[in-house]
Amino acid sequence: MNIVSIEKCDSYSADEVRKAIERSYKNLGGLEKYIKKGDKVFLKANLLKKNKPDDAVTTHPAIVEAVASTIKGMGAIPIIGDSPAGPFSERALRSIYETTGMIDVAKRTGAELNYNTEEIVVKISDGKLIKQATFMKALMECDSIISLPKLKTHGMTVYTGAVKNQFGAIPGLVKAGYHLSMPDVKDFSDMLIDINVFLKPVLSIMDAVIAMEGNGPSAGKPKKVGLIISSNDVFSLDTVATLIIGLNHEDAPTVFMAQRRGLGRFEDIKIIGMNIDDAKVSNFDIPTLRGFSVTEKIPPFLMKYLDKHVKPYPIFDYDVCKSCGICVSNCPPKALKMIDKKPTVDLKTCIRCFCCQELCPHKAVSIKKPHIAKLFYR
Repeated sequence: MNIVSIEKCDSYSADEVRKAIERSYKNLGGLEKYIKKGDKVFLKANLLKKNKPDDAVTTHPAIVEAVASTIKGMGAIPIIGDSPAGPFSERALRSIYETTGMIDVAKRTGAELNYNTEEIVVKISDGKLIKQATFMKALMECDSIISLPKLKTHGMTVYTGAVKNQFGAIPGLVKAGYHLSMPDVKDFSDMLIDINVFLKPVLSIMDAVIAMEGNGPSAGKPKKVGLIISSNDVFSLDTVATLIIGLNHEDAPTVFMAQRRGLGRFEDIKIIGMNIDDAKVSNFDIPTLRGFSVTEKIPPFLMKYLDKHVKPYPIFDYDVCKSCGICVSNCPPKALKMIDKKPTVDLKTCIRCFCCQELCPHKAVSIKKPHIAKLFYR
């Protein structure tokens, strides 16, 4: 049986975070059960892009610091890293580490920051959807992985947490190929599941102190949840986290597809710490793709109509847009072009990955749901 720990944590004060994470370790059987002296441990934070900690886009440095300190204290070697969106280069990593607070964490704890941008292709013989994948070499050279996700909504997958966090194991622009070859959210979710089954993070410790709701994963609003949610199983953590924010499992593609494969089933989870009913938050704003399970019951011939007339699509606020072109340069299917110095989308080419919305540094991109969609999506 997998364990999920739910612990109260009302702020990012160092003392409160440290105590909550220490209780989490105890709930999960002790950190020494998962990490040994001398182990190289990759701390896979969510460092999506260059945002300050208070933006609620990235894993808060207080969480990373608490985990890195305990790992360092037991004689293991913590290595902080991620492969954010965009180019995977030392210059890009240095900038993101600086803005997200990771450089200060490394100075205070003695943890290493990963600047190795080499890639490695590995076979995933047991994968359902993919049989090989390209990962960060630095991550694959570690003895174990501790995932440090941020609880957020997401334009494509509705929710992003423990499972989605491992997409960052795929280097920079290589991610675009995965989006392009798997535009269907069911396939994309199965790919994420394959990656997690292969990588097997020994622990996942979720930053749910201040989550993100609405137009996530980068343009939404911070939402206080006041929790640290941890587990020895990524799928179980997401099962519990989605229940806490009031998201039905059939409406969260990564959770729904995992449970189809017998992963993260609620009946196989033991919750320790807070009672889940006491942990639940109300009025958590779920994004426009909610209603994923409905499409499972629609005949293929009707889905062609829905794809054209019902699927959400990105829209651009030109009053906010700064014409930086980041959305255009990072669009996997090249559906965006700059016309008169403003991004314009070709909806026939658009695969609805919403990378444009995810990566816009100015929150100029939102997701539009056609009125007729209300007949099919809740």
